[in-house]
This record gives sequence, structure tokens and C-alpha cells, in this order.
Amino acid sequence: MVAAGVSVADTEAATAAIPRDPNNPSCPRTLDWSTYREMRFTLFEFEARRILKAEGMIDADAALRLRDALKQYDPIDEIWLRSPGGDARVGNQAGMLIRKAGIPTRIPPGWACFSACNFIFMGGPIRFIDDGGNFVVHMFTHLADKDAVHAEVSQGADKAAALIGDVEQDSAMLASEDNDFLIKMGVSRKLLTEVMYKQKAVASGGDKSTRRCLTGQEAVKYNVANAQ
Repeated sequence: MVAAGVSVADTEAATAAIPRDPNNPSCPRTLDWSTYREMRFTLFEFEARRILKAEGMIDADAALRLRDALKQYDPIDEIWLRSPGGDARVGNQAGMLIRKAGIPTRIPPGWACFSACNFIFMGGPIRFIDDGGNFVVHMFTHLADKDAVHAEVSQGADKAAALIGDVEQDSAMLASEDNDFLIKMGVSRKLLTEVMYKQKAVASGGDKSTRRCLTGQEAVKYNVANAQ
């Protein structure tokens, strides 16, 4: 949160002074999004509040473990997020669980919530991005495993065409699901069209940028953060 007497301009000037990623200049050089290979859910108490930390990769069973954690640790006052993303559809499922439970979400100072983590965060009916917290977006891709793509393409035109068809179909479905999710969560769909979908899916050529960190003003503009 912005401290009393400190303007948004002052806060964003301080953020800009942090060393930047040369390939993704909207983001800090280092993003703390946890290295756990499976998302972990742990409870701790902070300022008389019960906080559930959600940290690490969003794996196939993350939503199931979140469901169990919500039951085990009830009541929970907030969920804090730190993740490099992972399974996009599981991220949506986890976000829906949080919305149903009515628990606020937060990205604390220095923590980063990237990719599928965005959708878990947006599940909170009340959403905080603290000063120094990073809500990091990108254009999703189903072609991240280049070796697998090359293996398919090397088998001939028919295999390549089938792969492209599958990718196009699944991408269209996921884009539709993301759009519906934002509507349900009360987040502007322009977050997709004006920010997420304008990022490059794969770094190539002279422009290596593949992700974008929202400014505080952008987070408010798209209703990603709706509380301070």
C-alpha cells in the first residue's frame, strides 16, 4: 500500500529506480516467484491475520491441494501469491475456488505473480498489489517446448499441419475461457486485448521482450487491484 504522504508518482519513481530487466524493461531484473516445482500452501499469522501462502509452479494438482488447504486452514484472512505460473486451466480453477471462498488475495512487496498465477490472484474478490509487488503478464503459448515442435515438424507437412491445427484450436478455447473468467471476476477484458495479447509469445529477433509488469496505475485501470 502507498504510505501516507507518498504519492503514486513517488512510488512509481522508486520502482523505476530498481535495476530493470534489459529484455523486459517494464520488469525488475530479478523476479521472486518461487522455485518450488509444485505449488505449496502454508499458513502463518501476520498482524493478527491468518495468511495462506501459495508459492511455486501451478501444477496439475494445485487446485485440488488449494481446495484441501482452504478446508484445513479455515478461516483464512488473505492469500499471498508468489509463482512463475504453470498450468493455465488449473490457474483458472484455483481462482474460481478462491472467489467461491470469498478470500482476498495479495501480491506482497518483492513477490511476483506471473502467467497462470494472474488468474489465481484475480479470483480474490478484494485484491491488493503492494508497493514492489509484481503482477507479470505475457501471451500464453503452447509452443514453449521447441524440441517437441521441431520433432513434429520434421515428420512432414501433414504432421506440421496437424500440430498447428491443434494449437490454434486449443489457443482459441483458452482465450475464450480467459475472457469469461475476467468477466466473472470483474476485471476489464481490455487487460487481455491491450496488454496480455500484445506481448510476444516467444523471444526472437532483436526484440527479446516476452512479458510485462503492470504499473500501479495500470493495475487500477484494469481493475486488477481493487483495494489499497
